[in-house]
Amino acid sequence: MKNHFSLILLAVILLASCKSYEPNAPYVYETNPHYYLGYEEFYGAYYSNYGIKNNTLTLSLFSDSLKFDDKGQLTGFGQYLYLEDVFIAATDTMLPLGTYRINTTGNEFSFYAGRNDTIDGEAYTKGAYIYYIEQNSAKSTLKLITDGYFTVSVSNEKYKIVCNFKTEDKTELKGTFNADLGFSDQSIPTNMSIPRNKLRLKGYGLLP
Repeated sequence: MKNHFSLILLAVILLASCKSYEPNAPYVYETNPHYYLGYEEFYGAYYSNYGIKNNTLTLSLFSDSLKFDDKGQLTGFGQYLYLEDVFIAATDTMLPLGTYRINTTGNEFSFYAGRNDTIDGEAYTKGAYIYYIEQNSAKSTLKLITDGYFTVSVSNEKYKIVCNFKTEDKTELKGTFNADLGFSDQSIPTNMSIPRNKLRLKGYGLLP
């Protein structure tokens, strides 16, 4: 009887050990966010020393619960889209309607892809990228945007922006915005070697 029980126990153990291993599913980031808050910053002919006479602006869009507190600090969770070098005509100051595509020309209706750069020994992320600011801070990350386009139109007397991008890991990243777009003029004489002011995200574990 004892031997019979031992054989049954051994069979149960063997069956359990034969179960296929199922790894944890990969963490999935939002790929089609709706941005409800946004603003543009005008920098004038920021690249004029490099022969680019068109004006540039930056575009920032925010989703979900991201907002600014009374001290101007970003709080909450969601996606923060940042397009640093959007090129517009030398006669324009605000984002004109049209389709903007990633390239390196500096022509109207274009913007630079995301890239990592080093200035005076310091590493910087430049161009187009998205911050995923997750409730689990260990999952918060930054992804470069390396290809794609966005369109700007007007709907219900508000800006409508539709994004169609690809990130550095070949993931499709879409997104929509339909609201008023804030504006600020930062077009003071600028040394292009000095990075532009950006939101501080140290509290989210994205910056050292």
